[in-house]
Amino acid sequence: MAHTVRDFLAASPLPRLESQLLWRQVLGVSRAWLIAHDTDALDPAHAAAYQALEARRQAGEPMAYILGQREFWGRDFQVTPDVLIPRPDTEVLVECGLQAIAGLQAPRVLDLGTGSGIVAVSIALDRPDARVRATDCSAEALAVAEMNARALGATLLFSLGNWYDTQLDSGRYDLIVSNPPYIDSQDTHLVQGDLRFEPQGALTDGADGLSALRCIVQGASDHLRPGGALCVEHGWDQAAAVRGLFQSSGFPDAASLRDLADIERVTWGRLPA
Repeated sequence: MAHTVRDFLAASPLPRLESQLLWRQVLGVSRAWLIAHDTDALDPAHAAAYQALEARRQAGEPMAYILGQREFWGRDFQVTPDVLIPRPDTEVLVECGLQAIAGLQAPRVLDLGTGSGIVAVSIALDRPDARVRATDCSAEALAVAEMNARALGATLLFSLGNWYDTQLDSGRYDLIVSNPPYIDSQDTHLVQGDLRFEPQGALTDGADGLSALRCIVQGASDHLRPGGALCVEHGWDQAAAVRGLFQSSGFPDAASLRDLADIERVTWGRLPA
């Protein structure tokens, strides 16, 4: 007896929305098509493909990796297990960066540790006059960022390297942005939920969660123009410590911005002009 999508939805242990998303992935169809055809007989190959995806999800693999994409800043970005899954919290970092260069013509922007490229690509698309360079120490992550830039039509420069130890443009930048690894290596969340599947080197610095932030903040003044801005994402309990790093590194008026959960998620500052 041939099975239908409706049969699988009724029997699936997954939430209905997740099951529908997996079916759309397998069949390559829209939600409207799936609803209209959920009683059509299924090809056995499609049924087997769905069951394989369902098993991956039951094992806890994030939907973003199974589907190969995640929405961010109103655009669909491709993601692989080589990069972090885009999260709404990071949109605060994009907002911060765009606001920092709002009054400048043809600003020069540096995104350190770009991962999938969501921050660099979003800024480049919203500010097509900007010259944006994105760096990462992972060649695999950088390949994903380049793929997203091509797919979304963004013009960026890319460099392989660790923080400032990479090919950078001559001259200085108007803006540096970064979402570095900031989870303490002893944090139990690293072995829970989606974090189990994400690249550990992009989540934790292997230390107290502040070592990458120290490197980025303390080195920023050597790469920013007078009046240039630095915006970094950090952990829920790190805002005060990060503001201290800013203030001791030449950013006298550092401030922290809150995300939708009212958590201080991004800290930024501007060098004296």
